[in-house]
Amino acid sequence: MDPIYFTTPIYYVNAEPHIGHLYTTALCDMLKRASRLAGRDVYFQTGTDEHGEKIVKSAAKEGIGPKAFADRISQKFKDAWDEIHIDYDDFIRTTDPRHTRYVQQILQQVHDAGDIYFDEYTGRYCVGCERYLTDSELVDGKCPDHQTAPVEVKESNYFFRMGKYQQALIDHIEKNPGWIRPERFRNEVLSFLKNPLEDLCISRPKTRLEWGIELPFDNRYVTYVWFDALLNYVSGLVETSKGDNVFDRWWTSCNHIIAKDILKTHAIYWPTILMSAGLPLFAQLDVHGYWMMGESKMSKSLGNVIRPGAVHRTFGIENLRYFLFKEMKFGADAGFTWDLFIERYNSDLANGLGNLLSRNAGLVARCFGATPAPQPLSEAERPMAEKCADIAASYVSLMESRQFSKVMDDIMALVSMADKYMTREEPWKLAKDESRRADLARVLRCGLEVVRFSAILLSPAMPEKCATILRYLGETRPLNGTVPLCELTRFDGLLPGVPMEKPPAFFPRMDPALIEEAAAAQTAETPAAQEAPRTLKPRKDEITIEDFAKVELKAGRVVEAGPVAGADKLVRLLVDLGEEKPRQIFAGIKAAYGDPSVLVGKTLMVVANLKPRQMKFGLSEGMVCAASGDGRLVAVTFDGDVKPGDHVG
Repeated sequence: MDPIYFTTPIYYVNAEPHIGHLYTTALCDMLKRASRLAGRDVYFQTGTDEHGEKIVKSAAKEGIGPKAFADRISQKFKDAWDEIHIDYDDFIRTTDPRHTRYVQQILQQVHDAGDIYFDEYTGRYCVGCERYLTDSELVDGKCPDHQTAPVEVKESNYFFRMGKYQQALIDHIEKNPGWIRPERFRNEVLSFLKNPLEDLCISRPKTRLEWGIELPFDNRYVTYVWFDALLNYVSGLVETSKGDNVFDRWWTSCNHIIAKDILKTHAIYWPTILMSAGLPLFAQLDVHGYWMMGESKMSKSLGNVIRPGAVHRTFGIENLRYFLFKEMKFGADAGFTWDLFIERYNSDLANGLGNLLSRNAGLVARCFGATPAPQPLSEAERPMAEKCADIAASYVSLMESRQFSKVMDDIMALVSMADKYMTREEPWKLAKDESRRADLARVLRCGLEVVRFSAILLSPAMPEKCATILRYLGETRPLNGTVPLCELTRFDGLLPGVPMEKPPAFFPRMDPALIEEAAAAQTAETPAAQEAPRTLKPRKDEITIEDFAKVELKAGRVVEAGPVAGADKLVRLLVDLGEEKPRQIFAGIKAAYGDPSVLVGKTLMVVANLKPRQMKFGLSEGMVCAASGDGRLVAVTFDGDVKPGDHVG
């Protein structure tokens, strides 16, 4: 297998680490451990971004210099990652001399190539974003992320000829459809690139900002923070913290893991900078969604973040890691509440894996004192052995396609299968019958095999907890690729004769009362919000569950789609709802689909019990559900294996 290089964004040090940072970093940590488990060479870099106006302002509020402020917050990130066992290979800071040297080298190189020029510019500047915003990016005249009006700035600066590389970037994206994942973010970038790409302002005059990397060709200016920060992905390889140059080994396998709010900088700014510098492009850009608290994105500026330290001390960080990977479908937003976290933990880990382990290990300790020897499998055990083989066979591909939630679902389905097996076999009754001692040993060993198998594949998500379980079961082989994954996950892999005492509570049930304790710890760690939260639109009148039950929603597969002559907004659809024949539905979604035939084969959400409506174009026998945005309606589609006529609710 080819080597792979994972990166997180480098985190801005204007505030301490929170759960958004934790999620991205833990994802990279899990990917590193999973890749290594599968026998792949891996390198993982993270770090902190320490220049720019926000750092100067944050430092000034505390009455210290920006370097002292950056030193303190950067150390908090390192301490947080060390405390929760993030296994990074290098931690880079943009104030490191090695990074400064490389940024100035690239700036000079790009300048000498004629891709940097000097000009006067007037634009709307957002201090929170530390960049100029276009009119199209503003919402009601304000930055949508910070809810503040940008400042009109007129000044002379240096510009990078980003537009020069627009077509080359479009060509690369179109020739490499999997370069940006998930696909909807690739489409978003291509949509943005349909308009002329403006050149990028890459300097700030020292009369306005001194805290930054000085331009090598004009000491009156410092580098724009994004041009500086993005180069960390290469500067950390050109000169590691150990002084090595490992660029040739790792760069072309680089896989960036980012949140969707920095898609534009990573999918447009960064590749065009690399093109200008004559460097190969990275291998992959994987984009995840937001963690939402209620209807708002978790954000330090909104004051609704969760600090890793508070979680670790109250709940255990690895339990949270499991929840995050299980609940978020990669690329989509996901909601977080403490109630949901505790419910998931208790159902999957306490009542699921933990209960399976304690029930089997407790009986083994009492009846045998050591793990039983292997025996031929009966018909009752073979489905579990086959399920393990299937999960192990798909594990690597699911991780590589970022289907983390599916991995967790598969493992918990196996645990549920084993639990039902135990209920059928009733080992607690077998333990009372000396004549069935061999059957008891076989059943208990099978249950422990499922636990061992699950702990191996869950170890990238919960490394310390799973290592403790595996040691208890006598599984001491390293999970670093030196032992093939197929060997580790064989169903007869449990070592016999391992002394076994009554097991500790690996996953004790959580009391919802812990939420108050977590909230108190969180309040102590989280400063008050500095910016006003976004204004939410008032809800429409609430309905009851009885009201909702009147609406029959079904999945419908489009078998035919076309324009409607004389109608500006309508398309005509024939939709299969699992009935005797398809229904004709007229839908006002033409603006989103220039060629309606692209809808053929898609499965849409349809209101199936809407009274048919006679229109001048024909009878419409239902309504397609659609989301509105940008003045157009986009049909709601399904992402899983859904059959025509399946009910939605």
